[in-house]
Amino acid sequence: MTANTVLVLGATGGIGRPVAERLLERGWSVRALHRSPGSVKGLAGIEWVQGDAMSRADVTRAAEGMSAIVHAVKPREYTGWHSGVLPMIDNTLAAARGARVVVPGNVYNYGPDAGVLIREDAPQNPTTAKGALRVAMERRIGEAVAQGQAKALIVRAGDFFGPGAGSSWLSEAMIKPGQRPRTVRNPSTRGVGHQWVYLPDLAETIVELMARDDLPAFARYHMDGHWDADGAQMAAAIVRALGPPPVGVRPLPWWLISALAPVMPSMRELAELKHLWRSPVRLSNERLIATLGHEPHTDLDTAIRQTLAHLEIPVA
Repeated sequence: MTANTVLVLGATGGIGRPVAERLLERGWSVRALHRSPGSVKGLAGIEWVQGDAMSRADVTRAAEGMSAIVHAVKPREYTGWHSGVLPMIDNTLAAARGARVVVPGNVYNYGPDAGVLIREDAPQNPTTAKGALRVAMERRIGEAVAQGQAKALIVRAGDFFGPGAGSSWLSEAMIKPGQRPRTVRNPSTRGVGHQWVYLPDLAETIVELMARDDLPAFARYHMDGHWDADGAQMAAAIVRALGPPPVGVRPLPWWLISALAPVMPSMRELAELKHLWRSPVRLSNERLIATLGHEPHTDLDTAIRQTLAHLEIPVA
């Protein structure tokens, strides 16, 4: 195992790509697994290996000699989580051989008993199928660490947005890529806070933590990201970025999502997460601040403008 060598799974994705780019900038040797390496554009400096994250042999071969594996891969389809998430993490853990497995996490793990301000040791009793999958995934990570099979780093944050975020609440529910919206749809309940994270900030946090040699074997950190205290700030930032003429903000039609859920799997997945927009769920970053002394943070207006530009939506 060679220090500062990393295999990135999902290197062309919204999290994997900025993590890989920052690791390269800091002198890490970066390898990435991809089904068709010849089709990848950009990301110069990465050693590409052909393979599939669903193949244990491919992942094991690609991870040979690596000191870390960034597990930023997910099933291609949002509804494919149930068949892909656990096999993928099992393959990564089997390939680790003592390397640190780095995983971006979210709030799906937690249920109402976690409280409003959630710390890393809060109980994980989710009420959704996706939350149960996340808990099972982290349980397997913990077991691998306990057995000496791997070390681990989980960095948990709110809803993702930013360049390359792919399927996200911002780009799928609030606005649509490629055109100026007539209306911004807000999933939040008036007066109820919601937590977001800008992907470049998440990537920077992950990389700064990976550079440390004093992390525990199973390290877990929460980010504060962007806390939308009243549920209206994210929509307002989008409106500011769009500029004149003024764009209106209307509630997301949850009733329609609920009506379509029985016949459309994608709507069923969204409806299952409605509770996260009805009750405030906020991660506490106290442990992160104690470790790094700060949290990487891009101001909201800049983050939104860069996100809209990536989505090919004109900004003022």
